Amino acid sequence: MTTAPVAVGEELAPQHAQIISATLPLVGAHIDEITTVFYSRMFSAHPELLRNLFNRGNQAQGAQQRALAASIATYATCLVDPNMPHPAELLSRIGHKHASLGITADQYGIVHEHLFAAIVEVLSADTVTADVAEAWDAVYWMMARTLIELERGLYAEAGVEDGDVYRRARVTAREDEPSGAVLLTVRSMGRPFAAFRPGQYVSVGVTLPDGARQLRQYSLINTPGDGELTFAVRPLGEVSNWIRANVRVGDVLDVTVPFGDLPDPEAHHRPLVLVSAGIGITPMIGILEHLAAVAPATTVRVWHADRSAATHPLGDRQRELVAALPDATLEVWYEEGGQAREGLLNVSDVELPDDAEVYLCGGNGFVQAVRAQLRQAGVPAERVHCELFSPNDWLLS
Repeated sequence: MTTAPVAVGEELAPQHAQIISATLPLVGAHIDEITTVFYSRMFSAHPELLRNLFNRGNQAQGAQQRALAASIATYATCLVDPNMPHPAELLSRIGHKHASLGITADQYGIVHEHLFAAIVEVLSADTVTADVAEAWDAVYWMMARTLIELERGLYAEAGVEDGDVYRRARVTAREDEPSGAVLLTVRSMGRPFAAFRPGQYVSVGVTLPDGARQLRQYSLINTPGDGELTFAVRPLGEVSNWIRANVRVGDVLDVTVPFGDLPDPEAHHRPLVLVSAGIGITPMIGILEHLAAVAPATTVRVWHADRSAATHPLGDRQRELVAALPDATLEVWYEEGGQAREGLLNVSDVELPDDAEVYLCGGNGFVQAVRAQLRQAGVPAERVHCELFSPNDWLLS
């Protein structure tokens, strides 16, 4: 499976770019208010979106609201600021997540309607003149058209119709980890799951006691090829907690075909550094499983940070995989000490190959802190490949 390219060929008209540059500070200053009004409007008109598509936990915490609005603002900034990075990476991450949720082109119109109504309501019609509305409308639809094209390409690669990504899958194995994580293996009851790349993820849909169908994404930790998918569930949030408490072997879940844009670790022909914290270990386990199966001679440096040995998910499997690779080493940091380095992960404490490709996964704060350390160590940004277990894709731009 390959990753569909992200084409960002359009450019803003000069008059639109000038207006966007002038109004970005105003929009940014009111971004939280705009998004609160936007989601209130959209969910009032389409309550099924909150029950059946948007993650209610992220909504309650405000994470999803800030993510969507900040992604659009970041995209707009990329269009008008020559010092900003190209937005292709941002759009690729969003497109893969959208494909994993089954987003289709018609839903962009719903977002547009309620987002622009919210902008006018918050900033007032006197501020959002026809020219201002036209400029921001151009930004939104440039972003939307690029994502729609990307997502259609991803659906085509997966061999499915647009949005038709869910499969009924039976649970064939369950393992309860000492760390509290639950490992589930599923097999499609219909068309088999196709091969996937290491580091990819699936969305899992469950129907909760109040009747809402909620979704959560989980990284795959097995090697592809036998038609089964294995993922680890950390009991945090209503979907994950429900899965831990209720799902047993023989049960049936809604599981998507895999998506995710972490690059193929074999494509670089360079040493790899796999950096994770907490449940961010899961895509790294998937990469290690892949290397152990097909490229055991790869030079790999594995770094993991956790609160303690007791909370370290998949720790035994991580050590087994590192031991199986002749040129692999493992460094572990525990905040509470123990049989590891004590404290927070520090890049300057360990060997960093000069030409390494770095894969990084964890919470927002961890990813931002480690990226800064890698930048200080001289690692080029294009050799750092990140995955966030949150909706804040814009943080990685």
